[in-house]
Amino acid sequence: MSSGRDYVPRREDFVDRVIMVTGATRGIGKAVATALVKAGATVILHGKRSNALDRLYHELLPLGPEPAVAALDLERAQGESYQQLADEIERRYGRLDGLLHNAGILGDRSAIEDYDIGLWQRVLHVNLTAPFILTRCLFKLLRESDDPSLVFTTSGVGNRGRAYWGAYCVSKFGTEGLAQLLAVENESAGIRCNLINPGGTRTDMRRTAMPGEDPGTLPQPDEIVAAYLYLLGRASRGVTGLRLEAQA
Repeated sequence: MSSGRDYVPRREDFVDRVIMVTGATRGIGKAVATALVKAGATVILHGKRSNALDRLYHELLPLGPEPAVAALDLERAQGESYQQLADEIERRYGRLDGLLHNAGILGDRSAIEDYDIGLWQRVLHVNLTAPFILTRCLFKLLRESDDPSLVFTTSGVGNRGRAYWGAYCVSKFGTEGLAQLLAVENESAGIRCNLINPGGTRTDMRRTAMPGEDPGTLPQPDEIVAAYLYLLGRASRGVTGLRLEAQA
């Protein structure tokens, strides 16, 4: 089985494939969305701010199939907003072939005894509860695909506790549990679910989390997208329940 890291995108793996990417306006999300459009997928770009989504839409428009935009504030949106988004995707496409849960926030790097309670709740909601709600609302559309793929972005602190990573660490443990449950519960239904740990990457979140680190030692987001495209496309059909490392 491919590690995904050596995957080279093929147009036949993505043509006529509708894929949603959350947190698509910057960092890894933007890199994956851009690569998907170039590979021939129709990409639904999710983000918090309409102006950033509009800029990205026009940036990607010449590169492949016309993308769509979905502005949704994961921190503040209520259940009906998620369902309205699902209804709009159904109206426009009738199905969803792939969903990458990439949006997330870091929170604070502090000890648990000092962690702000409100911030804890915010991080857990954005990183874990919101992906649950979105996935639940989109299940109907995933079932309409002949090869539906769910992919969650995890972290190096998602399966082993690390001091002072607080709510982010716990949210990624929860992400891994949610993804494992989805993989087991839906294997017979053909909805596959996998995890990717991107590793240290040159993003704004990484810079905030590790201010003393030399960013020049880290790969750019567009250098680690191969594993994401592998799991979101047809090349990995039947692959489920895995935790892949985007970097060797």
